[in-house]
Amino acid sequence: MANKTIKLGNYIVNENSAPYMIAEIGINHNGDIQIAKKLMDAAFACEWDCVKYQKRTPDIAVPEAQKSVLRETPWGTMPYIDYKKKIEFETDEYNTIDEYCKLKPMDWSASPWDIPSLEFLLQYDVPFIKIPSALNTNKEMIKKACESGKPVIVSEGMSELKEMDETVSWLEDYSNGDYIICHTNSSYPSPNNELNLRLINTIRERYNCLVGYSGHESNLEPSVIAAVLGACVIERHVTLSHDMWGSDQKASLEVQAMSLLKKRIVSALETLGDGEKRLYDTELKKRKELRG
Repeated sequence: MANKTIKLGNYIVNENSAPYMIAEIGINHNGDIQIAKKLMDAAFACEWDCVKYQKRTPDIAVPEAQKSVLRETPWGTMPYIDYKKKIEFETDEYNTIDEYCKLKPMDWSASPWDIPSLEFLLQYDVPFIKIPSALNTNKEMIKKACESGKPVIVSEGMSELKEMDETVSWLEDYSNGDYIICHTNSSYPSPNNELNLRLINTIRERYNCLVGYSGHESNLEPSVIAAVLGACVIERHVTLSHDMWGSDQKASLEVQAMSLLKKRIVSALETLGDGEKRLYDTELKKRKELRG
């Protein structure tokens, strides 16, 4: 692969860098900025690089067939559209997020689910735009994200190979090359036998691009393996507790697991070394003992 380098915030990402770690808060805050702050605190304490949210304009992003469907929520039974509006962060919350991350400092961004949400996010100095799997075949969204001048990260869950080819062709046409494709299995949680992590190498070779991994599995090992396979971005959903209400909580990492994953990735990459044969001081001592 060509020596491609992308800057995400102040972090230099390339095929040899340690992965840029994104803590996907998503909608696990349940509309509560105090929960979001606790998760941002946790991500910073665990030395992750970025927190990420999801931004929607519910009237646009929610499919018509789903809007009136009744949903049982902690706030009572309500139409799905009302639930989505209730948990959606708006300007006040995102201003708080922006200031809170500047104080740490730590990067933040969000996945826009519609064009007004993309335009909303571009009011802030986010380090990248993340296109979710649900929109990776949406040419308009990808085009406008690329035209923003921000690096673009695209999850390729739920896509066939021909769809991936088309997505990458748009990225090539509209961006300056600053994009990353994230291998993803979009089931929540994803079973290990469906993760197919060798696709990381397949994507890298097919498109000659940087590749990340957005994991929805319930354990840590696949994300560590993805880092060993060269994923330059690792994204995992995070939560304060699996027992919290919400569809993404079970497939998310609690705070202790966030810390463990970071440490295991650092340890795994340390063991890989650089591939050059050398004798270390500890080996030289043993060599002298055994060979004289």
